[in-house]
Amino acid sequence: MKRIIVLMLLLAMVAGFGFANGQKDQPKTLVYGTTEKVTDMDTASAYDFHTWEIFQNIYQGLLAYKPGTTELVPGLAESYTVNDKGDEYTFKLREGLKFTDGTPFNAKAVKWSIDRVMALEGDPSWLVTDFVKSVEVVDEYTVKFILPSAIAYFPALAATVPYFPLNPNVYPEDKIVRDPSEMKGGQLVGLGAFKVSSFKRDEEVVLDANPDYYGEKPKVDRIIIRYFADATTMRLALESGEIDLAYKTLNPSDIKDLSAKDTFITNKLQGPYIRYICYETSESVFKDKLLREAMSALVDRQDFINKVYLGQNAPLYSMVPMGMIYHTDDFKSVYGDGNIAKAEELLTKAGYSASKPFTFTMWYTPSHYGDTEVHLAEVLKEQFEKTPMVKVEIKSAEWAAYKDKWKNKEMPMYLLGWYPDYIDPDNYTAAFAGTSGSKGMGINFSDPEWDALFTKEQTNPDPKVRQQVFEELQKKWTVDVPTTPLYQGNLYVFTNKNVSGVKIGPTLIFNYNQLDLTE
Repeated sequence: MKRIIVLMLLLAMVAGFGFANGQKDQPKTLVYGTTEKVTDMDTASAYDFHTWEIFQNIYQGLLAYKPGTTELVPGLAESYTVNDKGDEYTFKLREGLKFTDGTPFNAKAVKWSIDRVMALEGDPSWLVTDFVKSVEVVDEYTVKFILPSAIAYFPALAATVPYFPLNPNVYPEDKIVRDPSEMKGGQLVGLGAFKVSSFKRDEEVVLDANPDYYGEKPKVDRIIIRYFADATTMRLALESGEIDLAYKTLNPSDIKDLSAKDTFITNKLQGPYIRYICYETSESVFKDKLLREAMSALVDRQDFINKVYLGQNAPLYSMVPMGMIYHTDDFKSVYGDGNIAKAEELLTKAGYSASKPFTFTMWYTPSHYGDTEVHLAEVLKEQFEKTPMVKVEIKSAEWAAYKDKWKNKEMPMYLLGWYPDYIDPDNYTAAFAGTSGSKGMGINFSDPEWDALFTKEQTNPDPKVRQQVFEELQKKWTVDVPTTPLYQGNLYVFTNKNVSGVKIGPTLIFNYNQLDLTE
């Protein structure tokens, strides 16, 4: 009997030891919830916030941003040089790096990846084709980008996802890949801090730390991204402990409630996301800039921020967001907010009165920007109609039809939002008021003086020259008003108390290797 008892005690000790070891060997895992969706798992095609976020953690650019800042630092390239004309950038690559399947990284992989983006002509390809004439392999670890002309902000472009080097042995050269199952070997193979271990579209993506990553090692072993159909379900998952972190997109009421709870950490961050009004300036009623000015005067930013977003966003008085170089507040000094007297003065000049009101249709898209969009449209209508000299009809269209309508000049006024493609004021201005960019946005604004200013800031690397140009452009914006800036979005990331390292700055890049999870 004694032997049996001793044996049972030994078995219990062994079992206990094994359990303890099992717990110790469990990977440190952080669960991240979002209502976003993954699109094509291909840098030649994906052009959305969340998919780019994943790419920025499983791949790497030649240049990168210091976490939480707009400071460019070396990435896969340890340095670069520029010729005197400013139209050739030569990058010296880090040596000895390998993709997660063991394939060596070199200049040939860089050239192959850029050539592929240009050839496939996916949605983000313009970030390469508009700025790069060709790419040359100088030697195994040196690559040269030849540009059609000097591009002052090319380093910022080189840090964007379409420039990320891919593994030529994994991605097909002649077609866009939607899922890892379509790749050679059936898996994503990158150079980033994490690697994809499991991919279930619209359900879950599992990322494991890449032990061979050259940079700052991840502080957690595994990140599981879980996808939720709506904000309410995601909030419940956070409150129940099912997820450790919730990001994009919670409802304003959820943000208000969660911010008041001391059981969670509220990370409120100023992001580069902006909202604005667009006008079709070539054929619609808003061909008259007096009317665009009048609508800008009637907009009351803090009013709709309070009513629609419960005070959770910031008024914006320029298309260049706050926190970015060269930002000014010219719309505030020229128009203020809810300036009915100024609006009526402008409307009178344009030939309108209370007995002959200016009538137009304002469009919005009901789901692309979340459930609050209809409320924003309704509040703007109320603001415009505070003068009897204006009557507004509201219409909506889902995103695919909405894009067609602005291309076909069917919407005289419409609401849009913007995440930057590259971190430079040029991306917030030329895209809307340059002849080419404006046409693509359905604004159809064209002025040779404006185009000359854009060419000047794009080709001159002198910060003083660029500052002068952007200050002039922002002043001119209040006169010609191709768009009216509305607000700058704040980012909210909610985490459990044991989560740290949330660093999302003006670039909107979320570096997962900064995240940590304490016991």
